[in-house]
Amino acid sequence: MTDREPFWKRKTLHAMSPAEWESLCDGCARCCLLKAEDEDSGEIVYTEVACKLLDLDTCRCTDYKRRARHVHDCVKLTPEKVTSLGWLPSTCAYRLLAEGRELYWWHPLISGSRSTVHAAGISVRGRVLPENDVGDPLSHIADWPR
Repeated sequence: MTDREPFWKRKTLHAMSPAEWESLCDGCARCCLLKAEDEDSGEIVYTEVACKLLDLDTCRCTDYKRRARHVHDCVKLTPEKVTSLGWLPSTCAYRLLAEGRELYWWHPLISGSRSTVHAAGISVRGRVLPENDVGDPLSHIADWPR
């Protein structure tokens, strides 16, 4: 490998700077969907309900730095957690790199644009309901996020 290789091909997840780590997020916001775990089977189900902090147009958190103050179960991704969180979508850059796979063409680091994740139909844009508008999220189970 050479210095001409992009950082995500040269570095491990552990070796990345905070800015590099954050740039891996493709902006799909699938991790911002409310999820539930079946107590008997352990299966994770996604809902079509987005976290109350998610901007449904940009698919970005409206208070990212202080999100844990507002959403007590918001998970901060770390290299250690990436390999143990079974609910991360198969398209997630953190998961892909941890598994030794390549980023998809629509990832902003590859395409050079934050809009390709939306154009490719990967993001939650136009597919979800805001948490504050939904009574029971479990009445809105989705299978497409996986």
